Amino acid sequence: MNATVGELSWLTSRPIAHRGLHDMNKTRWENTRAAFRAAVERNYTIECDVHLASDGVPVVFHDEELARLTGGDGRIWQRTSAEMGALRVGGTAEQVPTLSQLLELVSGAVPLIIELKGVAGHDTGLVDAVLGSLSSYKGHAALMSFDHWIVRDLGRKSGNLPVGLTATGSSPSDMEAHFSMLANGLSFVSYDVSNLPNAFVSFVRERLSLPVITWTVRNAEDAQKTLRYADQMTFEGFDP
Repeated sequence: MNATVGELSWLTSRPIAHRGLHDMNKTRWENTRAAFRAAVERNYTIECDVHLASDGVPVVFHDEELARLTGGDGRIWQRTSAEMGALRVGGTAEQVPTLSQLLELVSGAVPLIIELKGVAGHDTGLVDAVLGSLSSYKGHAALMSFDHWIVRDLGRKSGNLPVGLTATGSSPSDMEAHFSMLANGLSFVSYDVSNLPNAFVSFVRERLSLPVITWTVRNAEDAQKTLRYADQMTFEGFDP
């Protein structure tokens, strides 16, 4: 295991702003410096996403394709970090930051939960690059991914950094897949709030005493569900 429960009290101590404290992409867009500054100002933990650009630099961006967030063509792994940094997000003045730029901006003021976005065949070096960016970072940070090959790589290489599984679903095959990942030194789980409660989350909390955070909470009902079945929420669209 990469971190003990006691060492992870910071993970669940405050609500987690999904992709930063954005305003549902009206004027302050997700995964931008403006959204991260707003989260720091409100003292929320920050959740963000990173992809690997073509020059091997992790950039803070959710989608593999560029269209929704920038109006551009192509995929993120076809662009260098400098090319990504020149793109405007949502037609605003905000540009796509690198992970290193995000770390410099936050500088330990609030915890970071970084989701690594794998793209099969185009993400070689993502884990090493993220860990390299974090090697001298002084603040609290945790790493997680949906992608099992990324989680396995993190489990081998992350040292004392906490590693989490991002997960969804409630079918028997989903449960089997999630349970299989417990052999990779998980420190926490991030689970789809719409699929709570379930046997995997109950086992993780009750038998392994690991924290569970939820995604993505957008209303009071799901906030209450988080309080009942998990330890903290990843939220957007309202002020908890």
